[in-house]
Amino acid sequence: MHPPVASLLRPSRAGTARRPPAHPLGPFLSEAQVTPRAPCADAPRMAASLPLVLVLLGPTASGKSALALELAGHFDLTVLSVDSRQLYAGMDIGTAKPTAAERARVPHGLLDLRPPDQPLNLQEFRQAAEAAIAAEHQRRGVAFLVGGSGLYLQALTQGLQPPAVPPQPALRAQLAALGPATCHQLLRQADPEAAGRIDHADTVRTQRALEVLYATGRPLSSQQSQRPPAWRVLELGLDPSDLRQRIARRTRSLYADGLVEETQQLARRFGPNLPLLQTIGYGEALQLLAGELSEAEAISRTDQRTRQYAKRQRTWFRRRHDPLWLDPAAGATDLLRAAMVAVEGVLG
Repeated sequence: MHPPVASLLRPSRAGTARRPPAHPLGPFLSEAQVTPRAPCADAPRMAASLPLVLVLLGPTASGKSALALELAGHFDLTVLSVDSRQLYAGMDIGTAKPTAAERARVPHGLLDLRPPDQPLNLQEFRQAAEAAIAAEHQRRGVAFLVGGSGLYLQALTQGLQPPAVPPQPALRAQLAALGPATCHQLLRQADPEAAGRIDHADTVRTQRALEVLYATGRPLSSQQSQRPPAWRVLELGLDPSDLRQRIARRTRSLYADGLVEETQQLARRFGPNLPLLQTIGYGEALQLLAGELSEAEAISRTDQRTRQYAKRQRTWFRRRHDPLWLDPAAGATDLLRAAMVAVEGVLG
């Protein structure tokens, strides 16, 4: 016997009456999602004649992977990763990439597309993702995207069109010589909107934004047009209230599982100046290996950077996406049931 639907909702603030759910799935959603949607905005995307793209989004460490495994197993879906670092082979522990056992349990895609010394820009990712989506539509009629990289998700679900600017090797070499801090400072001056959504140590994305500015004379943030995607989209979102504690557990687990050893292997193969080795987790592990940080300091800084990143993710999703926010506090069984109800309601 299922618990009352009210138990799946986040508790209301004291003294505040909850409005009646406006969405038919309201009883299964978190409080933020009971606001009515504008039907004109969703109607074209949800047209029954279009193939379906199911999206599970949320900040890092919110529980997406665990729920994705259950949904993919139940509906016979492939989990297509939308994670800007899981694209790279060898970056497994630091990106919390699905394990071999998880990949054996359900198929995964958009992982290990390139070695980490060959950066993949947004346009290239989008092409690879659209091919994977088309293959899933042909196989199953549904494609399943899972991840927290907001710009990549927006490109696929809202038709974001990045500028078609080829790589500029000479410029990248000059930017690499300047270092991450100087590059991000240049970006803040030239394109503050792009700089605001890119971590100061994310050398790959910082260089790409400067590359577009250099090649076109215009900020990246002003050149991203949109076109409607050729599919209907159902977005489910996770944003647990205990995210800070989840991030702390995830961070400790990464170090216990061998993040430092993985970083050492990557540094030996590609050199310590590899831009991706400045990203969250790897940068701190590299400093630990160099004797610049103790293990406790490295864990603390990784935790701090991850929380800062999660804050940016939350802001992005609230402003640019409109998912059905599910409440992880309901427990794994009820969370899965709520997600299944949402998907089955669209599949019919």
